[in-house]
Amino acid sequence: MKRWKLLLLSCSWAFVVQAQNTFPVNGVADNRSGYYALTNATIVTQPGTTLTGATLVIKDGRIVAVGNGVAVPKEAVVVDCKGKYIYPSFVDAYSDYGVQQPQRQQGQFNFFAAAQLTSNTKGAFGWNQAIKADANAGSIFTVDEAKARQLRESGFGVVSTHIKDGIVRGTGAVVTLASERDNKVIVKEKATAHYSFNKGTSTQSYPSSLMGSIALLRQTYYDAAWYKSAPKTEGVNMSLQAFNGIQGLPQIFDIIERGADHTTKWNALRADRIGDEFGVQYILKASGYEYQRIQDMKATNAAFILHLNFPQAMDVEDPNDARFVSLADMKHWEMAPSQPAAFEKAGIPFCISATELRDTKQFLAQLRKAIEYGLSEQKALEAITTAPAAMLQVSNEVGSIAVGKC
Repeated sequence: MKRWKLLLLSCSWAFVVQAQNTFPVNGVADNRSGYYALTNATIVTQPGTTLTGATLVIKDGRIVAVGNGVAVPKEAVVVDCKGKYIYPSFVDAYSDYGVQQPQRQQGQFNFFAAAQLTSNTKGAFGWNQAIKADANAGSIFTVDEAKARQLRESGFGVVSTHIKDGIVRGTGAVVTLASERDNKVIVKEKATAHYSFNKGTSTQSYPSSLMGSIALLRQTYYDAAWYKSAPKTEGVNMSLQAFNGIQGLPQIFDIIERGADHTTKWNALRADRIGDEFGVQYILKASGYEYQRIQDMKATNAAFILHLNFPQAMDVEDPNDARFVSLADMKHWEMAPSQPAAFEKAGIPFCISATELRDTKQFLAQLRKAIEYGLSEQKALEAITTAPAAMLQVSNEVGSIAVGKC
């Protein structure tokens, strides 16, 4: 397991970028470019491909050469990496890094107050506040160095971040975890479209159930298709405009409604059926119980984002306490860490995210646990590098070590 401890080496070198040209500098400008040559390293360029005694050359935050027999530029700072391993930094396909999450307005509940049936959002938007197709994480993203440091320490170098609010959540952005200005770390501003069954901070009375959330999402698809004909009677509906505008992006659906339990796995099938109805193939962010119906998950033809927040052991030493622990909960505690292995065995495409973990520092330990429960090491590396990069359609930028990538 020593190799997994050396994954951290791959992250810090990706964050050397050239000086800003369009932003004012407070002090003396330093226009020197970052130029490094990492020599004599064992470089895992991608899962299954390893170079020994190789050299990696980085300039201005981009890989300009990698391989055996690579000439070391005279201008480069040379770092001897003999005995060290260099991996691609991890890519997290599901996070809220650097994006302030909206909070539901708190107020005294008035039983006799009239229900809020329409949106109180100002502007030419749709009638329901849970449809936030116009939300754009890239426009409100800001670097969070404290959180970035935690993620980097666990091996991550790139994340996809979005606003976790609403049934239709708008677009997410792919960003690096560099200690730089906001504009320097955005890899792709509008990279993904996001959905859920949870209406989030909406103060409207509808929807108030899972059935209502499904009905509202289906109606939005129908309304958006009708709106494409530019009906004069409708006028301008910026919610439907935005909804139609994000359909070409990777579509990510968080199936957890208000907390995961053994019934949440059926939300994967519910979401997939909505997608089938409208010709959309969602990427499904799993709840952790999908291994219980693995063949049903395979039949969706969906790719999944898996988390590693496995249940903690329950205290059953006292017989009085043990009475309140169900066999189903005990069985889930035993089987949950095998979910990634079950997906690998079934041939279901998936990536692994740090989402849902109580502490990001647990990530590597939990990944090792998944390997102990049957996940192959090569598939584990693939699930945190090339697989999420492909899902996010940014393989040309990240996910492996190759010339031109950051």
